[in-house]
Amino acid sequence: MAIRLGALGIAVAAGTMAGAALLGTTATVSAQPPPPNCTAADLSGVAAGVTAATSAYLFTHPDVNAFFTSLKGLPREEVRVRVGEYADANPQVRADLQGIRQPMVDFRNRCGAPGPTSLPG
Repeated sequence: MAIRLGALGIAVAAGTMAGAALLGTTATVSAQPPPPNCTAADLSGVAAGVTAATSAYLFTHPDVNAFFTSLKGLPREEVRVRVGEYADANPQVRADLQGIRQPMVDFRNRCGAPGPTSLPG
């Protein structure tokens, strides 16, 4: 099972930018239109929903919010390790955040958009 928990806001923003870039270049490379609901606007809408749900979750789970806030300024590899350890120690948080993130995963799978690398776990 894989999860992407670390720096969720950054991951969503990076995924949005990467997906938009991919969708923009795919149109010029491929003569086939993208699948329905795979436009940059669709990607932005899904990302906005995931971001809003993540924000609401973090505000209503102060301990989780404090953990992710504490990662600010750490090297990327250290963030990855700490998030993996936190997710392993808090399986319900892992499941909750995976559920929140699922619409973005579904979008990427349906539309062939790239996503951030996942953490093992």
